Amino acid sequence: MGFRSFLHRLTAPRPSSRPSSTSVKLVCVVNQGLKMGKGKLAAQVGHASVEAFLKSGVSHPHHVEAWLASGQKKICVKVPDDQTMNAIQVKAQQRSIPSLIVRDAGHTQIPRGSQTVLALGPYDEEALDLLTGDLKLL
Repeated sequence: MGFRSFLHRLTAPRPSSRPSSTSVKLVCVVNQGLKMGKGKLAAQVGHASVEAFLKSGVSHPHHVEAWLASGQKKICVKVPDDQTMNAIQVKAQQRSIPSLIVRDAGHTQIPRGSQTVLALGPYDEEALDLLTGDLKLL
């Protein structure tokens, strides 16, 4: 996304309808199979959160508005490998839940293209809990 597009998103008029009244959150699913250091993990979760926010602002603006209005709830959970992460993303896509997978650039600890974090949402908390409620917190 270009700088002008970014500025437009920040300054464009808000959606005309009211934000969703349901509880909304963002879930970051971390791939524990990569053995990332704490700093690397934090950076990857940061990338996932920002990208999910921007992407959902286009596809699910009412959920983003509700998320911003309610304190931007977010949690991090863990999965053992990228196969588990991919399976969760497929289920999310089947339910029209916004999702994206962050892939590492390969400049530091892990190989280029490694799937580090799956971001889900911002979206309805109940729907996200059906996908990730059984996962352990990071």
